[in-house]
Amino acid sequence: MAKSETSKKKSKAQFNSTWETLIEDEGFIKMFLSEVLEEYIIKQRWYGGKSSTLKYIELTEYFRIQQKEEVYYGLLLEVNFKEAFYQHYFLPIAFVTDEDFAKEDRILSLTINGVSGYLIDAINLESFRKLVFERILTAEPKDTTRVQYHRGESLKETEYKSSRFMGMEQSNTSVIINDHCVIKFFRRIYPNKNPDYEMSRFLSDKKGFQNTPAYQGSLNIIDSDKLMVTIALMQELVPNQGDAWEYMLEKILKVFHNLSDKGIKVEDLPSTGMFERMSIREVPPEIIDWAGLDVFLKLQQLAVRTAEMHIALGSEFEETSFTPQHFNRDYEVWLKNRLLYQFQNRLNTVENNLHKLDGLALKLAKDFLSQKNEIRKRFMSFDWHKLKGERIRVHGDYHLGQILVNNGDFYILDFEGEPESTIRDRRVKQPPLKDVAGLFRSFHYAIYATIFNHGEEFPYTQDQLFEAGEKLYRYFIAVFLRTYTDIIQEANLNIGYNQERIFMLKHAMLEKAVYELGYEMNSRPLWAVIPLEGIASIMNQE
Repeated sequence: MAKSETSKKKSKAQFNSTWETLIEDEGFIKMFLSEVLEEYIIKQRWYGGKSSTLKYIELTEYFRIQQKEEVYYGLLLEVNFKEAFYQHYFLPIAFVTDEDFAKEDRILSLTINGVSGYLIDAINLESFRKLVFERILTAEPKDTTRVQYHRGESLKETEYKSSRFMGMEQSNTSVIINDHCVIKFFRRIYPNKNPDYEMSRFLSDKKGFQNTPAYQGSLNIIDSDKLMVTIALMQELVPNQGDAWEYMLEKILKVFHNLSDKGIKVEDLPSTGMFERMSIREVPPEIIDWAGLDVFLKLQQLAVRTAEMHIALGSEFEETSFTPQHFNRDYEVWLKNRLLYQFQNRLNTVENNLHKLDGLALKLAKDFLSQKNEIRKRFMSFDWHKLKGERIRVHGDYHLGQILVNNGDFYILDFEGEPESTIRDRRVKQPPLKDVAGLFRSFHYAIYATIFNHGEEFPYTQDQLFEAGEKLYRYFIAVFLRTYTDIIQEANLNIGYNQERIFMLKHAMLEKAVYELGYEMNSRPLWAVIPLEGIASIMNQE
């Protein structure tokens, strides 16, 4: 009954304001925030507060997105939760009168100044997407207005032709323009430059790094606190055959099929130590015969692109936000506080969800809980005095899903950083090996995901498949590390001496595995065995 009354109330919403003045109508704003948006926003894919309880929504800023007489509104919303925290979101709105339009995407049915129509998310309108593109296309070199459009150096387009949605994204909304460009509208926003915008523009325009989608433009606003807030980022559309996660899953599945097709005995396969460095020629012939040469050649190429990205990020000495820094006490304190808070959160999550686990996952979870003091000591062992390497701006959330594959080469994208981190934390300079560690954890995931999803296809026990997977994993790391380290050292980017590098990789991989554990326990407990196995493996290494 209450729902039908609310719907009835929405359908009769009437205001004497015009569309151009509606946003200044206090009655409309009060009704819109309390009676409409709360119901609308929790249903959106990009809404990140689904595990929390919404308390109320405030309109913190609004601005016009317009060209001549065509006007849309950009709303910056503060969503407050009963758990005593808040998040900010961007929602552009448009008023349409066509009964047949956007039936599934209507926010509110209303009448303004005697005209009946609907409020909708403006991104659903081609005219809105065209307007944003054209404002970027015609942007002045130095825009000092509150709403700032910027055109990147690589943008070659001269006119708007068409647009379409890129696909089902979780946290943002991306639109393909003219089949050449992508405009990513950020939904979750922060009172500062988005790192994706900042890093993309730096790598493309300042460093000429070719293996990331070229920066082509952006839309930012200056908020009431004089901070720049990134609303949209436009980049080149890179032709691709999918992401490196799916690509590596295909490769690894073939590797495991080779295991059975060739009748290989897992115990006879040679092994190597963790974090050894090998050229492909040094990989034992038994491993090449089993896994094939191609997968190692591709890992070598990925190592090249990763190293080149870090060299570009570590070669700046004018722009202070990108200048390399040495380790210091401030960084150590920041890191330990962050890790201990995150670790305690994961302990609580595992303790509260043990009932969801069984078998190996349950055993490893109990081991994880019993090792909590040792893991905490491992995190606390970070001592900046012993580290000689440099910290730079890094990708921050580097894994196979953030990399596109195009004709055997790799393109790195999505520089927003870890979703759980604050915008300030994402911009902290980190050791480059933090990205490498994230990629190694992604290799580990791809191997174990293959075993879990296809294990029954092979005439081996799960323990035998795990043993084969661990051997393969170590050779993946060895080939990647050799290429990556050689290129980094040739460019004089200081990632520390060998013992320091191994310490950093272990520390960062443990951090990443603990981070992953929270996601798996909350979203898919059956997969929690992968980060738990990773934690156990790291903790058991000397």
